[in-house]
Amino acid sequence: MPPAAAQKVLTYDVQERVLCFHGPMLYEAKVLEVKKSDDKKELPEYKVHYKGWKNTWDEFVPADRLRKMNEENLRLQKELNENTKPTSNKPKPTPDSKKKMTSKAGSEDLPGSSTTLPPRGQKRGRELEIEKEEDFMKRHDVKISIPDNLKALLVDDWENVTKNQQLVPLPRDLNVSQLLQKYRDSVPKKREGSADADIFDEVIAGLKLYFDRSLGTILLYRFERQQYLEIRKEHPGKEPSEIYGAEHLLRLFVSMPELLAHTNMDPQSISKLREHIESLISFLAKNPEQYISAHYESGSYQS
Repeated sequence: MPPAAAQKVLTYDVQERVLCFHGPMLYEAKVLEVKKSDDKKELPEYKVHYKGWKNTWDEFVPADRLRKMNEENLRLQKELNENTKPTSNKPKPTPDSKKKMTSKAGSEDLPGSSTTLPPRGQKRGRELEIEKEEDFMKRHDVKISIPDNLKALLVDDWENVTKNQQLVPLPRDLNVSQLLQKYRDSVPKKREGSADADIFDEVIAGLKLYFDRSLGTILLYRFERQQYLEIRKEHPGKEPSEIYGAEHLLRLFVSMPELLAHTNMDPQSISKLREHIESLISFLAKNPEQYISAHYESGSYQS
């Protein structure tokens, strides 16, 4: 799990080589521009260019997505790359099973990743680059429907944390791992060993992986970061999915379209994953009071 909140907010210079979080992964980049606010309380933003990719990928990012280019952070980058690769004892997906539901960070669709060019005579170079960008834009159109009652809870959650400076009590009584198992148990049993059963297992495992990799990098509001640091120290052997609950899982669903845009899953697999996610969202929407905390505790941390 990348310790996004564990880092002191640092400053970076124009032309400085850095590492930048993009989703749950770290990529080499260069600072092109620093944008400072007139409000001294507001932290600067940095325009970065990802090494090896066109400037259409350039973007402004907050300081907490950047890391200094040093030995420690290069080790972290390597660790994140290794942790998101499929384990060697997992079965390889077949064309029929379409078991491509877990995150495949480091794919050809991500900034800074490597791509093997096709043999001579096939499309390469500029044509391949254009096709990748067009494919990215298509994937970016993924829509995940969230019911109005859950949207309202997301707004309440945002106000509680960012405006009222309150926090979700942790660890949650029903954590994400338990919630996914509860959802899994609620779905009619599929024949063990069938393609549908395998895909369903991949979806559950993939969502847990997405959550564990994304919680500290993209799912927390600034005011929650100190709580994140302390709860991780109190429970060093636990993944975020064993500590956090439905409140933060809902935030993941909001971010899923963008995360899916950076995978190398084919459209059919993305569509299948979207169906499973919307089924889980519907499960939460039926009785949200069972899963969403009605009480937020006052926080004493500085945002």
